Amino acid sequence: MSEKPWLSIITVVYNSENLLQGTIDSIAAQSLQNFQYIIVDGKSNDGTLDIIKNNQQHISKWISEVDSGLYDAMNKALEMADGKYVWFINSGDKLMNTNTIEDLYNQAVENNFPDIIYGETMIIDENDEIIGPRRLKTPDNLQWKSLKNGLVVCHQSILVSKEVAPKYNLKYTIAADYDWILQSLKNSTNILNSKIVLSKYLDNGFSKNNIRKALRQRFGIMIRFYGFIPTLLQHFIIGFRFFTFLIKNRRF
Repeated sequence: MSEKPWLSIITVVYNSENLLQGTIDSIAAQSLQNFQYIIVDGKSNDGTLDIIKNNQQHISKWISEVDSGLYDAMNKALEMADGKYVWFINSGDKLMNTNTIEDLYNQAVENNFPDIIYGETMIIDENDEIIGPRRLKTPDNLQWKSLKNGLVVCHQSILVSKEVAPKYNLKYTIAADYDWILQSLKNSTNILNSKIVLSKYLDNGFSKNNIRKALRQRFGIMIRFYGFIPTLLQHFIIGFRFFTFLIKNRRF
């Protein structure tokens, strides 16, 4: 029996023929290839499936079937994953450098494979041009209480051990990633800051295009974990920081 991979990289995709190849290329170009790559397609009706089939030499597992949305597809991917860690890099997103996996693996070994490894994120446009760092920077010591300040770690820049990772709560159609990261952090005892930029995140993603609904759902999640009054008070701080960044950088 072959040894299980240390990491499962997962791409969830639907009708993304213009973006998927770049994501696959960034993963295929890694200097260290000791990981599993999984693609879950939601039964695309454009050229996405052709791209998957043409790149099967870089893909460990893939399925193409109808799902109930993004987070249902992510739950399917969790079931398929054999690695110790899962890392979601969705269509249009990319790994930061060709040695990103090698750097992460070395850090994981040196730190006895912690529950979670996280890092920073760069925002890119559809031409792979760097827009700038993500608005919310990760704290030096990320904990579940850190998310009182919002989603301070990007979903595409956090590796979570399957031992602490829950299923995505399908009740949250837009903000299940926030809930998932929060729960994963709360389940963890050993969290490592890689102190490197891990991913390039495509601007105008799923949550950003549904920002109002995402914020409402995140507000409800925060109440669950932190209480109503602390959540309400914290949102004055979050709002001030948001508008300050928006005015200064003309983006969010």
